[in-house]
Amino acid sequence: MSVVAALVATIALIFFVMQTSFRRFHSKKGKQHVIGGTVLHQLFNFHRLHDFMADLARKNKTYRILSLFRSEVYTADPVNVEYILKTKFANFGKGLYHHGIMTDLLGDGIFTVDGEKWQHQRKVATHEISTKAVKDFSLQVFRSHAVTLARVVSEAATSNKAIDFQDLFMKSTLDQVFRIIIGVDLDTMCGTYEEGTKFSNAFDEASAITLYRYVDIFWKIKRFLNIGSEAVLRSRIKVVDDFVYELIRSKIEQLKKLQHGSHMVKVDLVSRFLALEEKDPKYLRDIILNFIIAGRDTTATTLSWFLFLLCKHPHVQEKIAHEVGDITKLNNTCNIEEVTKALTEETLQKMNYLHAALTETLRLYPAVPVDGKQCLSDETLPDGFSVKRGDMVSYVPYSMGRMEFLWGNDAEEFHPERWLDENGTFQQQSSFKFTAFQAGPRICLGKDFAYRQMKVFAAVLCHSYKFKLAFENKQVNYMVMLTLHIDGGLHVHASHR
Repeated sequence: MSVVAALVATIALIFFVMQTSFRRFHSKKGKQHVIGGTVLHQLFNFHRLHDFMADLARKNKTYRILSLFRSEVYTADPVNVEYILKTKFANFGKGLYHHGIMTDLLGDGIFTVDGEKWQHQRKVATHEISTKAVKDFSLQVFRSHAVTLARVVSEAATSNKAIDFQDLFMKSTLDQVFRIIIGVDLDTMCGTYEEGTKFSNAFDEASAITLYRYVDIFWKIKRFLNIGSEAVLRSRIKVVDDFVYELIRSKIEQLKKLQHGSHMVKVDLVSRFLALEEKDPKYLRDIILNFIIAGRDTTATTLSWFLFLLCKHPHVQEKIAHEVGDITKLNNTCNIEEVTKALTEETLQKMNYLHAALTETLRLYPAVPVDGKQCLSDETLPDGFSVKRGDMVSYVPYSMGRMEFLWGNDAEEFHPERWLDENGTFQQQSSFKFTAFQAGPRICLGKDFAYRQMKVFAAVLCHSYKFKLAFENKQVNYMVMLTLHIDGGLHVHASHR
């Protein structure tokens, strides 16, 4: 009974503090957004958190969640989103709150910092990613790994075995990101690099626990005592750190040996950062882990949901296969190497329907389903309601993709044609309505990079295979993590075309 009594007392204390907070917020000047619930409601609905928040957004475009020490404002209103991400960009940053939650895993990387640190990393990363050498190198990496993945699928199709495609995509994109960022072949997809697999698993667990901190009001106590989820997080981050620091050390040694030798083209990003005298291992570690979140989890989860939606909509599969065949002029061959070789910058840009299908996937299943900022000084949003200094203010891409007032009565349906004009040409929407890549100064600098990567994989797979869910009647749900993983993976049967 003592445990139950302690739990009841704790909940009672939480409600008391929230009630006090409620009175404190209403004692301040300015209109406050309607209360959608408390952090306890989020905790009780954690298994369906994003749908819970979408339900609230259907009632009110912008609403508040009461937490212990602050209001948390969530918005699906593009007018508010533009104000937060662009108009008053400087007043809505990551702040100490978000930095404190994410810094153990992501350090002072581009996703956790503001001000000069963010500006410096953004400037350097934007320049390096946009160079022709990196673009050419990345396309080469994408195509070679697409061939490797297609061969794995071919073997499974021949033996009629179901494949967990999410696992394949996660491994393949991790291999690609490490090849592009640090010039290392992890080969986790084929399982030849055991340390790489351990790193990948530890990073996934650390990501999930880091997100849970947003609803775990006791996480700081648990971290101080090194117990429960925080003890697990610490151990997983150690695995991550040991692996990444060893790679950095090896890369620095490699470059030192080559320094006085023949000229070496620096195409991987860490080599290019080192050439700019960015040699602090902690700084490089943070860059690497932030790029992994940006370039591995996001594209892998999007490709997984894309394939899930193709299985639910076979006619879209066929349209994509025909488009790839027509543009590459390879309708009469399924030779993987030929198809992959034909995927150039020019041919990829012509694949409007494929681009629309991937974008429609991101509308319904955004890789980052909620993105939070901290209000740095008192503010009034365009809807006339106030937010206070220290409040968390988040826009919610998952909710926004399901709002009928934004997308019409078929908002929850997968309909790639909504992105095409009467000539079949892709039509972009406002980035404050379609927020999968953020907007304003923080808009994703790897957006084109991500589309290129996803289109290569999708084109190769759709041209060569047909797909069907292994368990047609099984409910497919998401995991609540920093990125939108499919819970339990995506098990699919592939068959040769």
